[in-house]
Amino acid sequence: MKIVSLVGARPQFVKEALVGQAARESGAWDHVLVHSGQHYDPDMSDVFFKEFGMPRPQHHLGVGSGSHGAMTAAVLAAMEEVLLAERPQALMVYGDTNTTLAGALAAAKLCIPIIHIEAGIRQKPRDMPEEINRVLTDHLASRLLCCSSLGQRNLAAENIRQGVHVAGDIMLDVFLRLRPRFAPAAASAARGVVPGGYFVATLHRDFNVDRPEPLSAILTGLSRLSASTGMPVLLCLHPRTRQRMERFDLIRAADGLVLLPPVGYIELMSLVCASAAVLTDSGGLQKEAYYAGRRAVVLMPDTGWRELIECGFNLLCPPEADRVVAAGQAVLAPVAPPPAVYGCGETAAAIVTVAQELLSSCS
Repeated sequence: MKIVSLVGARPQFVKEALVGQAARESGAWDHVLVHSGQHYDPDMSDVFFKEFGMPRPQHHLGVGSGSHGAMTAAVLAAMEEVLLAERPQALMVYGDTNTTLAGALAAAKLCIPIIHIEAGIRQKPRDMPEEINRVLTDHLASRLLCCSSLGQRNLAAENIRQGVHVAGDIMLDVFLRLRPRFAPAAASAARGVVPGGYFVATLHRDFNVDRPEPLSAILTGLSRLSASTGMPVLLCLHPRTRQRMERFDLIRAADGLVLLPPVGYIELMSLVCASAAVLTDSGGLQKEAYYAGRRAVVLMPDTGWRELIECGFNLLCPPEADRVVAAGQAVLAPVAPPPAVYGCGETAAAIVTVAQELLSSCS
């Protein structure tokens, strides 16, 4: 029996590292890894290859960047050839990238069952490319692995009830597995800050950084937050964000912020664990802050992780300077983290169990 697992972006490599390891250890199927080439940064991802013994992909599609249509079409055409050559019993896809949807389309056309990890996430506006990708993939999938009961409810609202499982969040597995390597005190000392006395911030979404108005407002808000609390804001600058700051002449708007280059997973989690709170537009980091027991300001109009908003642990915040300051101050107030929202760190094992059941039905 064989399952092809398709990844294309750095967060998917992180998840595949642990799922692939669990699959190999189970010995239940031949696990074939395909990399679309949509995006991969070895500086950010090599830790997972090393830590989990992740093999190099058997197939590399070499798609690269491009428009949504061109990228989706290229992965679709290339994956059809891979699936015809490998003839797997199932295709495993992650999340909501163009790679995910393209792979699902290719498999569906060939009547190959699809296992969708991180199914059931819903986020407004509905015309976001990621939302389109995740909704269509869910409607094509045979097995849908949700991170929480909210994902299950979202799918039920769209009349998707068969093959749905609440498996938990694979990123919690990763966080718990690598936590012994975190060094909060050393990481904060290396950046010249005091544990518990600083914020960690990240910013990269197109709606926040591709126009000068929201980018200026957020940077101004972060600077004012630092001044009002007397606490440094460590802003880990995505290359896209730095480019936009330079293009829009907004470097001065970041006065008072500690600007860092992108940092690897171990250092970032170490800094988060020693921080007072987090401000971010990253889907992953808003959850990882919760795993670290830190509240987060989510710099987005909506989030797929509404569970943490609805319970009051994290706060949504628009790109307005005054609102950024107010939200940053608000998340300094202690709030007990809600327990086990995304499982208990056994998601990889749950995914393997569901995949084994699917393979048994195919035999």
